[in-house]
Amino acid sequence: MDVIQFHDVTGREMVGRWPVEGTRDVRIGSQLIVEEHQRAIFVREGRALDTFGPGRHTLTTRSLPLVSQLLRLPFGTRSPFQAAVVFTSARTFLDLKWGTKEPVVFRDRELAMVRLRAFGKYAIRVVNPQLFVNTLVGSRGLYETTELEGYFKDVITARLNDLLGETHSSVLELAALYDELAMGLKSRVTDDFGRFGIELVELVIGAITPPPEVQQMIDERSGMAAVGDVDAYMRFKAARAMGDAARAPEGTGSALGTGAGIGLGMMLPQMMQSGPPTADASKPAARDAAPSDGSATRFCHQCGASLPESARFCPACGTSVA
Repeated sequence: MDVIQFHDVTGREMVGRWPVEGTRDVRIGSQLIVEEHQRAIFVREGRALDTFGPGRHTLTTRSLPLVSQLLRLPFGTRSPFQAAVVFTSARTFLDLKWGTKEPVVFRDRELAMVRLRAFGKYAIRVVNPQLFVNTLVGSRGLYETTELEGYFKDVITARLNDLLGETHSSVLELAALYDELAMGLKSRVTDDFGRFGIELVELVIGAITPPPEVQQMIDERSGMAAVGDVDAYMRFKAARAMGDAARAPEGTGSALGTGAGIGLGMMLPQMMQSGPPTADASKPAARDAAPSDGSATRFCHQCGASLPESARFCPACGTSVA
């Protein structure tokens, strides 16, 4: 007595075939064993015929009405006939992944054209085994779960292209629209899955990301926004650079470091304010002052204070006068 069965050791097989390739002789009186989560469909010439639910079945012309009619077998014969049996799983398959093979062109409201990649997960189950075999498995010859998953990915990404093309938003706002986009994408592909006898249980968008160079530009833009007042930031950087120069070892710009160290303490508070340092109003006459001996005297062009003959930095405000 022949026994026909398919045991899924992984628990993740959506479809299995007996025999693995081609067809095989099936005798009337053979035993068909269908597990609880399975459905078995006899297939001949790419067409799904009789379907069996869970349990042990003895194959007879009564239990195989469509096969018997097609082959015109007389009642009670034990003659073999050529056929294949496809076992489909009734489980809900979770954690199936989808993603774009090539970037999708997105018309961004702020960045013009941007190429995006997207990925996520989905869950499905076979609700009409005979339709599933007739339209997808038998006619297309897809008997491997990996082949079926690849086909489903193509369906999802094709609809995603249309959906993003109709979304008038910005890359900076897409993260807040993942739920809405996932619902819209699911509604678009539900019919695509349904005509194969498959129910799309859930669909989730994991992320929609621009290329690395665009991500870098967005990071730079957010960094500038975090800085706030660019002028104040540049003055702060200049003051810190002067401080580094003042701490420089001897022989590596010590003259500059000495002058910077003298004026840094007076210059830094003014640099952190909204405007540049202003001249001391109490010394307006300093520029007009002249030495008693008639020799030339230098003045700071920033604050007007008199300068020693060999000074490179103003001792009052720290401005370079060299």
